This record gives sequence, C-alpha cells and structure tokens, in this order.
Amino acid sequence: MMQTPYGVTARPRRWFPTSVRDPRRGRGGDTLDRMSAPPDLPDVVNRAFDVSRKAGYVSFCRNETGRLLAMLAATRGGTMAEFGTGCGVGTAWLRSGVRGDDTRILTAELDAELAKAAQEIFVDDPQVEVLAADWSTLLDKGPFSLLFLDSGQPNEVGVDAVADLVEEGGIVVLDDFIPCEVWPPVTGGRVDTLREQWLTDERFTTVEVMVATDASTLIATRR
Repeated sequence: MMQTPYGVTARPRRWFPTSVRDPRRGRGGDTLDRMSAPPDLPDVVNRAFDVSRKAGYVSFCRNETGRLLAMLAATRGGTMAEFGTGCGVGTAWLRSGVRGDDTRILTAELDAELAKAAQEIFVDDPQVEVLAADWSTLLDKGPFSLLFLDSGQPNEVGVDAVADLVEEGGIVVLDDFIPCEVWPPVTGGRVDTLREQWLTDERFTTVEVMVATDASTLIATRR
C-alpha cells in the first residue's frame, strides 16, 4: 500500500511467486470462514483466482468487496464497466451477480499479458468483453449502469471525470479506501480530497461503506 500526494490509499501492482499465498484467502491470510458469508465462491470467481495465481498476480478485488459488487450487479441491466481489469477477479464478481441475458460487462486492462489472462476466464461468455487497452477506450461506450474502479488520483477518478459516464440512476463503486470517522475525511494526516469530493457532489448520492475493519468502499448513485 502507498499514500498518494492526495492522501488516498492506492494499491500498487506487484508480482509475486505463486507460492506466496492462496488468493482465496483474505488479506493477511484470513480465511473466508471468518466472514459472515458462505465460504464457497462462485465458479467464475474461482476461475479468476486460478488465473491470478498462475500469473503470479496478487493485487485483486478482495472478497468482501466482491460480494458487494455481485449484489449491486444483480440490480443492474444494460452495460456495466470496470476500469483496470487486473486478472479479472473484480469482473468475475460482477459477472456472478448478473441476472439478465442482455446485460454486458466491459473491462479494460492496459497490461497486455494481464488482459490476455483475464480473457481466458470469459472466453466462452458473450456477456463479458475484456479489452487490452487503457480504460479511456471505454469512454465512448457508456453511459454505464454500474462503473467499478479503484481509488486513485482525483483527476482520473474524480466526480468530474466520471459523472458523464454513468446513466441516471447508475452506480459508481470506488474501491480501496481506509475507513475514516472524521470530517473532512483524513488519510495519512491529510484531507482525502477524492473522498470528500464524492461525498459532497450534488450529482451523486454517495455513502462510504466499510467492507472490513481496514477497508471501505464508496457507493455513489447518479441523480
């Protein structure tokens, strides 16, 4: 984990030998049976973890966030999108929640090798398209009913950059925050301007949800 100049926690991508840990285990080695949730994962999520382990990639959507994504995806139709596929774990969680046959998921990954690995998961799934491209490739493919992205620089994932990509009533899920109980929100001794921006912008109704004791997610609905 690292602190950006804006005080927003971002997770750098790192590559480790596959023997470091099983991605089916929670952060810090906590097993799924410590969660108040069924221990079995959806088949598509298991396939994504297999691909991640084979690729030696350990930066992925945690299971607590994944279950939240699946629940939200179950309420959506139309086209959903993810900016930054990795090895496809977040996309797999979204797919596990999809209910309609006409719902699509678009996801973009700049790293060609990672994109190719993620494409293996959904090779026979016409409802998911993994693009080996920068997330900006998706800008003209919206508006989206649900948009999932990691917290990052405010100019990249701030409200102004994202608002027009989401349809009215659409949902934005912004991941990878450290829980905060003060206002304005502070991370690493600095005001978290990204979080503050999303929680106060009149174009969205936004709430911060703790998914674990050390992690929270912003959920924003476009008015």
